[in-house]
Amino acid sequence: MAATQNSLHLIVYAPALVGDDGRPLAIVHGMERAVPGLRLGWTTSEKDDLIALPHRDEWVTTNRTDNGFPFLCNDDENRVMTLTGWENARGLAADMTPHFEVHATLPQDEAGIAAAADALEAVAEGARAIWGRVLPDSVAETVAQQFRHPGDAAHIPPKGLPSLKLSWDIPAPEIPHYLGWLNYWSSATARAIGFPDPARDADLLSRSRRTTTGGWVVRLTDAPLDLDNPAHLDALKRAYERFPEIGGRSTP
Repeated sequence: MAATQNSLHLIVYAPALVGDDGRPLAIVHGMERAVPGLRLGWTTSEKDDLIALPHRDEWVTTNRTDNGFPFLCNDDENRVMTLTGWENARGLAADMTPHFEVHATLPQDEAGIAAAADALEAVAEGARAIWGRVLPDSVAETVAQQFRHPGDAAHIPPKGLPSLKLSWDIPAPEIPHYLGWLNYWSSATARAIGFPDPARDADLLSRSRRTTTGGWVVRLTDAPLDLDNPAHLDALKRAYERFPEIGGRSTP
């Protein structure tokens, strides 16, 4: 698992697991269905050696590492794909209720890009997520610099992007903290941010689709976000202007 690749990073945020919760296995099966040829049949040792999981489903069902499910991966070091989930005690909003978050990676190649929207939808729906996103490696650092931390006297994020509040200043868990290249918004999140508005969202709707649970997968740009591309940066800025609730910049 030592190969280096450009990756797409998928994260979804969902209510915490409770009791004999079937969501971990639904997430694993959903991602495998969404990505052609994917088999998440391995984990890794502390030395990053691959360990085969001949009874993978049983292992996922019974192993509640960090009140989630442990690390899974495929066995192709040239196209590494991973999946794991855990409980985050910090909360998504001011009420600080613990939540379940799922993290996955896909290679940022032609096949990975083609499968990314299906993977986001499958993982999000399997997790019964509130919201989620997919971002390329290259954008994650810029997003991190958008958050204003206590003591930041004059916070000026890069590339003219807006300053975002931290989770404990977000009014409700349905409010996304930031935008991704691909965005999963549950029906509750869509209502909270006012999406869709046919009069204002024609461009976004042309690259969006409804999910079976009434949520949305919303793509900001056709290709993965590249903030050195002026058209992509403009698209991201327009989306932030359209949805001032995102990042806690206004009260919904």
